[in-house]
Amino acid sequence: MINKELQKRIFSSIFLIPVSIFFIIQGSYTFIFFLSLIFLVTVSEWFKMTKNKDLLRIFGLFFLFFSFFSTVYLRQYIGLNFFLFLITVCIFTDIGGYFFGKTIKGPRLTKVSPKKTYSGVIGSFLISLLFGLIYIKYLGQKSRILLETDPIFIISLILSISLVSQIGDLIISYFKRKAKLKDTGNILPGHGGFLDRIDGIIFVMPITYLCLLPILINKLNLIK
Repeated sequence: MINKELQKRIFSSIFLIPVSIFFIIQGSYTFIFFLSLIFLVTVSEWFKMTKNKDLLRIFGLFFLFFSFFSTVYLRQYIGLNFFLFLITVCIFTDIGGYFFGKTIKGPRLTKVSPKKTYSGVIGSFLISLLFGLIYIKYLGQKSRILLETDPIFIISLILSISLVSQIGDLIISYFKRKAKLKDTGNILPGHGGFLDRIDGIIFVMPITYLCLLPILINKLNLIK
């Protein structure tokens, strides 16, 4: 029997995923408009978590701005195929962690986020790796990065993205715990706020951008 929380998650995802994919595929100013709305909501959620902490608020505001800038840049200039690959790995990192953690349970990972377990971490890596490889096999032909034939490189890439996504999740969980909040908001039934939903993505995008920056400077055509 599916519990009410999972039902809400599923119904929210049925709406959220197609809408997000539509704007991602559209790209250009349509995508920027969509991201701008999410940016405003996440900034509001961040400010709610950091009341009376002005320096932290400002730092978070700049980080979110850089994260969203990186997201736009990766989508517009690195290409749709690689961008969707990043999103796919992040999403299945969350899904793997959620279902492995719920079904297998086991020892808790950290006090920062009591629901996080070691089984969830393993599930995050395994499921993101599985679906990352499936994505590359069937949809990765248009990205030169994803056409890399060295399996060690591809596996390392997917696991690194998953790791950063999980660390981002823990960081947001830490600030929620400090603010004594269960969720960053309530705009997404079953998920909480937008920061709850994209906590891993907002860390993956800027780190990916910074890792690709030397290539972008020297040879942009390599990754188009």
